[in-house]
Amino acid sequence: MNTVLYVPGRSWLHRLPAGTKLLALAVAGAVLLTVHSLVWLGLAVGVSAFLVRSCGVAAGVLWIQLRGLLWFMLALGMYTAWVQSPGAAAEMILRLSALVLAALAVTFSTPLASMMAVVEWLVTPLGKLGWASPERVALAFGLTLRMIPELTAQWQEIREAQAARGIPVHAVRLIVPMLVRTVRRAGEIAEAIDARAG
Repeated sequence: MNTVLYVPGRSWLHRLPAGTKLLALAVAGAVLLTVHSLVWLGLAVGVSAFLVRSCGVAAGVLWIQLRGLLWFMLALGMYTAWVQSPGAAAEMILRLSALVLAALAVTFSTPLASMMAVVEWLVTPLGKLGWASPERVALAFGLTLRMIPELTAQWQEIREAQAARGIPVHAVRLIVPMLVRTVRRAGEIAEAIDARAG
């Protein structure tokens, strides 16, 4: 499965600089945290969905990225409704949906190398002070971002493997092998960063 989220295109969103999109995403995230109106949060979801649609992403590709998250959001929403209230659960789901779709719009329309270049530029002042390595931070950012769709692919592979062996699909049975693969992949990322730094 292709684990690169970027979808080549010529849309207006593709033409925007990576720094502009990342800044807009950060501002949108900060603003959404202060919004509690379900109407405005629903509007934010609509705007984010429009941005994703503007990228020219096929419905199947979008579904692959969202299907695993939908179950997580459903469980989180049910827990929030039980602990707090249905209104709080709806607010949380709408806010999270808007943020996820906005983030997908950025990653669908922005090459990973461009985002890494922005991160490296942002960390450069800290590098001059000796507080951080811009190259290592950018590489860690890029590898982490690339790992997100890999987790979705791994989850699906584990489900299919267990179903092929006749094992009933259950979230608890998926967690252990998923954790093992994730820890292994995290170790590979750490080794890649160390090798790049060396």
